[in-house]
Amino acid sequence: MSSVPPSQNPSERPAPSASSPPPPAPQIIVQQQATALGRYGKLLLVLLIVSVMSLVGLASRYQGYFSPPGGPQEKYHSLSEEALKKIAVIKVAGTILEGNSFVKKQIDYVRKDDDVVAVVLRIDSPGGTVTGSDYLYHHLRELCDDRELPLVVSMGSICASGGYYIAMAVDNQEDAIFAEPTTWTGSIGVVIPHYDFSGLLASYDVKDDSVASHKYKLMGSPTRQLDAKERAEERKLLQELVDLSFSRFKNIVRAGRPKLADDEKTLEQVATGQIFTAIQAKEHGLVDRIDFIEAAIERAAELAGYDPDDLRCVRYEEPPASIATLLNAETRQPSILGADLRTFLDLTAPRAYYLCTWLPSVLSNHKP
Repeated sequence: MSSVPPSQNPSERPAPSASSPPPPAPQIIVQQQATALGRYGKLLLVLLIVSVMSLVGLASRYQGYFSPPGGPQEKYHSLSEEALKKIAVIKVAGTILEGNSFVKKQIDYVRKDDDVVAVVLRIDSPGGTVTGSDYLYHHLRELCDDRELPLVVSMGSICASGGYYIAMAVDNQEDAIFAEPTTWTGSIGVVIPHYDFSGLLASYDVKDDSVASHKYKLMGSPTRQLDAKERAEERKLLQELVDLSFSRFKNIVRAGRPKLADDEKTLEQVATGQIFTAIQAKEHGLVDRIDFIEAAIERAAELAGYDPDDLRCVRYEEPPASIATLLNAETRQPSILGADLRTFLDLTAPRAYYLCTWLPSVLSNHKP
């Protein structure tokens, strides 16, 4: 049985001979933690950030090319998403005022878009000022004439007075005015709102002591006390203004409804300011068909000579207010009891409206 020699002291161990190989050098191994992206993680992360920033920039430029900042933003509505040629839906909603409205911006946008082959005018409005209604009618007709675009009207819940005035932009096109089953339309007429507060002021011992170059300069003032002769004279002058504007309204209807132009009796029956349901309006020849906007779009495609499957229908939205717009908002005018002073001043001016309303007119002809 062999015995294991006792361990030797390091100092007593024999020195290695010259022929023996040197002992290996000590190695230190540090184990690194594995990353989710591997050894090139940081580089890949940088490349990813650069790519995202590039895509965002390209998307912004793409949107800016087709929908300029501050202008109407084009959105897909219906039909083919891949088609290049378009039917544009121009929307008129709410009370029609004067000035450079969003409706006018839509018209200008369509005018510059060569891919638009037809227009559907979507109206949901009780009307508005005579001048504002005629302004939009004029530019719609100019758009259709210059671009040779067919126009079809689709009425929403209400298309009355100035709204119906604008609908006449279809001109003499047959089968071009569509009303939904629940649409109210008509209200062909003119009104100059006027209120007499002189009795109320008199009860507080307040008198209108305005100085003017002529008595007619104060015509329509709600604070002047007039005797019966003066009031009759003023009403006669205001009635003449209404009649002239009303005559223009009926001429516009004659141009847009050729059948009514040949039937003066029926025109006089419908031009009383009365509101009609869709069925009544169709019976009187104020609209052509009772159907929804989808049918109006198909009719627009037919008039343009295209199959609906070969067209893309688009609509337009107002861009959200930018920070710059909010910061550069115009200085507010002085107010009375919290209301805009311009509104009160506007009420003192006689103004004619193609408007269906039962409320006092507090419309301002200025953009807020």
